[in-house]
Amino acid sequence: MSGRGDQGTTSRTEARQFDAQRRTERYSSDEERQFVDRLRAGDEEAFVQLLRKYGPAMLRVAQLYVPSMAIAEEVVQETWVAVLQGIGRFQGRSSLKTWLFKIHIHRALSRGASEGRTIPFSALSRREIDADDRAVDPDRFRRPGDRFANHWTSLPERWADPPESGVLARETISVVERAAAALPPAQRAVIILRDVVDWNAHEVCEVLGITSANQRVLLHRARAKVRKALNAHLAPT
Repeated sequence: MSGRGDQGTTSRTEARQFDAQRRTERYSSDEERQFVDRLRAGDEEAFVQLLRKYGPAMLRVAQLYVPSMAIAEEVVQETWVAVLQGIGRFQGRSSLKTWLFKIHIHRALSRGASEGRTIPFSALSRREIDADDRAVDPDRFRRPGDRFANHWTSLPERWADPPESGVLARETISVVERAAAALPPAQRAVIILRDVVDWNAHEVCEVLGITSANQRVLLHRARAKVRKALNAHLAPT
């Protein structure tokens, strides 16, 4: 008796939620448009906000393409100049973040080529995926047919318990950073953008020019290798 009424209530609730989500999306778009207008008008505070928000991530990304921190810092500076000069041509077809990082990666690629270090990620990703690259013993994953097939057989162990949590955390971060630095270039790029810079999968694919499937494979292999290094570090002696 109440089924049809319940369905009507649910439908109205879902409709209101959808409308609210669309309003939020429009507001976010309007907010970015207003922020871009501030940049175009030469608003120094807006530029400082942009620099603080994306500067650290830009430095990490530049290091993927060039051989030294000093050159990476120069690439970041060159990108900011290009952004300020080109903000009037930004048409909003992508997010401001995507537009900025595409400029940044183009600059980094050009500088990397001049320094003798060119990394075409689309080609690298295919080469790394085609390689027989088993980062972890297959026995560490659940078998096909299992309810959670291809997932880890056990969860990561806790490694930051008191009273040595601060020391352990710093040591572990160092291990993770060294493990990531030792990864093949495409895997290193994907794990840094996903797990350090905190981008979503779509952003990584769009900026690096790789497919969604390749992104997933590269991220899985990179995470598996980093976890393997962590397991070795945390194993009882």
